[in-house]
Amino acid sequence: MPRVAVLLPARDAEATVRAAAVSILRQSFRDLVLVAVDDGSRDGTLGVLEALASRDRRVRPVRGSGEGIVGALERGLALCDAEVVVRMDADDVAWPRRIERQLAALDADPSLAAVGSRVRLFPRRRVAGGMARYAAWLNGLVTPELVARDLLVEAPLVHPASAIRREALAQVGGWRDGDFPEDYDLWLRLAAAGRALTNVPEVLLDWRESPGRLTRTDARYALSRHLALKAAWLAEGPLAGRREVAVWGAGETGRAFSRALAVHGVHVALFLEVDRRKIGRTVQGAPVVSFEEAARARGLPLLVAVGAAGARELIRAELGRQGFEEIRDYRCVA
Repeated sequence: MPRVAVLLPARDAEATVRAAAVSILRQSFRDLVLVAVDDGSRDGTLGVLEALASRDRRVRPVRGSGEGIVGALERGLALCDAEVVVRMDADDVAWPRRIERQLAALDADPSLAAVGSRVRLFPRRRVAGGMARYAAWLNGLVTPELVARDLLVEAPLVHPASAIRREALAQVGGWRDGDFPEDYDLWLRLAAAGRALTNVPEVLLDWRESPGRLTRTDARYALSRHLALKAAWLAEGPLAGRREVAVWGAGETGRAFSRALAVHGVHVALFLEVDRRKIGRTVQGAPVVSFEEAARARGLPLLVAVGAAGARELIRAELGRQGFEEIRDYRCVA
């Protein structure tokens, strides 16, 4: 039994899947199988995979019926008889020592359920502000503590850059299908189960940016679905039994998060704000007070829901100045 099974779902990826697969087959770590699920492609994807399999016995092509990403992942997972499942996408390129480095990280810390890595977006001409900011943020999450701190900001590991213990996947029931991003849902469930996550502090994946990325074309990856996942995770975990919270941010992000929490019977008792034009008003039935009066939030879970670039670090500094401790007293959720 190989130690690693690389799980690569593909649909209509004839132009890129060979490069992705070869980048795995040329890894410095050799004891692996590549389980490549062709999810009902209408082009030559399956033929490319079968040609690779004819030359390298480690390649195991699997025919799928167009079930979608979660169906393809679960179909492939059933054939991943290995200690570690490494995710790979059909349009990305793994660096040669990716698996070696990720296995070393897992071996060094048994508490880790999954390890991602820093990523490099390509081609550069397609990398716009939002994705560049996301990659820069994620590339800074290189300890379990930093991932835990920022767990509710965004997905803290890039799915196709991850290596996951097979037993950890089994513990939480694998991937779930639904109207939400399957990768973020998995990271949240692993964290809820008490399992740690981190990223190797090296770039180990070239992550392709394209207009056809599912995060842009599939409603399951919309901001509202991320908010719903975060709110559900909070309501079932840190906010269990609580009916009121305070929210820093009475803008669009804070109001959207308030609505997501209300679904679970959790309501905002007050908003903290920097914008003087909003202070003194009532938003969704809650008063808006100055951030300088953060002490009024004492005794309530405080959620920082401000999406403006650079705001999170300024807010952390201010709350620290006022004696608030992150995780214990507040969490950043945007």
